This record gives sequence, C-alpha cells and structure tokens, in this order.
Amino acid sequence: MGENRIGYLIKGVQQAIRHRMDDELRHLNLSISQYAVLNALEQTDTLSNVELARACFVTPQTMQQLVKGLERAEWVERRPHSEHGRIIESRLTESGRVLLGQAHQLVNAIEAIMLEGLSDQAQERLAMDLAQCQNNLSQHG
Repeated sequence: MGENRIGYLIKGVQQAIRHRMDDELRHLNLSISQYAVLNALEQTDTLSNVELARACFVTPQTMQQLVKGLERAEWVERRPHSEHGRIIESRLTESGRVLLGQAHQLVNAIEAIMLEGLSDQAQERLAMDLAQCQNNLSQHG
C-alpha cells in the first residue's frame, strides 16, 4: 500500500526523528524549534527574525515568540543592525553556544542511530538525493 511510497517513507522518518529529538532535547529544556533557531544562528552568526523564520520554516510571528523565549533564557541576545536600525538581529550568547553544543551531541547520536547500516557513501548519496528532492519541490512550487 502507501508504505512503499517515497513521500510516505520520508514523512515516517520525519515523525520518528522528531519524536526522538523531542524526547532527548527535553532533557535540556529545549524544543526542536528552539534548537533549529540556535543552530541557524550558529551557522551565520547574526540573523534578523525574517531570516531566521525562513531558515527554520516558520512564520515571522512564530519566530518572534521563539526568539523572545530564547532571549529570556539568555541563550540569544538581540541588537539593532549596525546599518539598518529598524532591523533587530539575534545572535547566540556564550550560554547559548554551550547549550547548543550539548544539543548537537544528542542530535548527532539520534542521526547515527537513524543511519545505522548505511555506508558513508550511501549516507552521502541520501543527503544529496534529499537535497535534490527539496530543491525540485522549491522550484516547482
């Protein structure tokens, strides 16, 4: 039936990894959405809420709430953009970096379990194929 369809399998993997990440990140008092924000900030140092929302696949309104919570926890700090004063940028604090390092260890362990039995070459190919699928859907949507 549907269980052999690629989209169905991708959705199943997404749900399974989300469930495992929810369980593990909860030990750090961190949600998957918060982890995504911290991870995005680690990749580019500073981002506006609109840029963060785009990177994390949420609306700017949702991102505003996420960033406020991260700021209250002192994992993120916000400052006006150096050239565009109306734009507020977020960046990781030192405690945010420490927390993110711990979260990365948990997520890496989950990904290692997910990829058990796949060679390095197969893992690389899977990553390329999934990126291509994402790109195809983005271009045709």
